[in-house]
Amino acid sequence: MPDTFTLYSYWRSSAAYRVRIALNLKGLDYVIAPVHLVRDGGEQHHDEYRALNPQQLVPTLVDGDRTIVESLAIIEYLEDAYPETPRLLPPSALACARVRAVAQAIACDIHPIGNLRVLQYLQRELGASDEQKLAWSRHWIEIGFEAIEAMLAVSRTGAFCDGNLPTLADCCLIPQVYNARRFGVALGRYPVIESIDAMCRKLEAFARAAPEAQADAPVAA
Repeated sequence: MPDTFTLYSYWRSSAAYRVRIALNLKGLDYVIAPVHLVRDGGEQHHDEYRALNPQQLVPTLVDGDRTIVESLAIIEYLEDAYPETPRLLPPSALACARVRAVAQAIACDIHPIGNLRVLQYLQRELGASDEQKLAWSRHWIEIGFEAIEAMLAVSRTGAFCDGNLPTLADCCLIPQVYNARRFGVALGRYPVIESIDAMCRKLEAFARAAPEAQADAPVAA
């Protein structure tokens, strides 16, 4: 196991946020290499970072001489490469499928539609106003949360998304709840999600990963 990992991250990126949670839950030491997604046209587009991550997205994890991109791939890499650390995927095939379903509903269905580059395109190319961008983000989060709330209401077996320990699903859900609050989604419509969020936010691993706790967060964040 390396002394430390390097995580290329942006304080408000929900994809980077979920990897920070996973690293904390697994007790793995890491240092943050900040990548500002807005300043100077977006540091993710600079040649040095593009050579590291051709997608020009965060997060990127560096583990020694290995570079891994895409948040879910990073977390599953940590699961496979460091099996002695606390597990984020349950042992049974069915529970593992439930956890992956929630994680993918967020990371593959909700998050990409409201990603920064999508919102920038809506404004730059299609002339969307700030209010229209907010309405867009709220719309897709609400549709996604309605489905996830129903999924969890049927399959939930403990205090977290699956069982009584946080899993990959919780790593993905809490950053999306942060986004929901940011975009003005009425979370009272999703009591199961609210309950899981409240439980997770009591844990140090989640508190340390929160956007406002990051060194690159603005002072007023």
